[in-house]
Amino acid sequence: MKKNKENYLDHIPVKKEEMNWSEEEGLVTLHLEHKGMYNKIAQKFFHTPKTSDIHLDEYGSMVWKCIDGKRSIYEIGILLKEEFGEEAEPLYERLSKFFYILRQEKYVKFQKKESQ
Repeated sequence: MKKNKENYLDHIPVKKEEMNWSEEEGLVTLHLEHKGMYNKIAQKFFHTPKTSDIHLDEYGSMVWKCIDGKRSIYEIGILLKEEFGEEAEPLYERLSKFFYILRQEKYVKFQKKESQ
């Protein structure tokens, strides 16, 4: 039986459709709305915010802006390397961890790269 080995870098990230974000001076801020019954209770009784803002640094901001549903993680890495050079190293380790977090938090989902 042949195992199908997927390369993580071939995955294509796609932003969550209802994800709100803004950009100011080149830096991205993700705006997260806290919905659901438990969040409503927490907002009422514990005065938690209805939304949270996550401010990305220059690397994260560039990655976020490069996510277009067409570029793979590998291709986004190439763009980072072109922009930041050696400052981006260790490039793919950092990029993989960043995308792992984005996926865990459900800010992005992955689609597989189509075979040619």
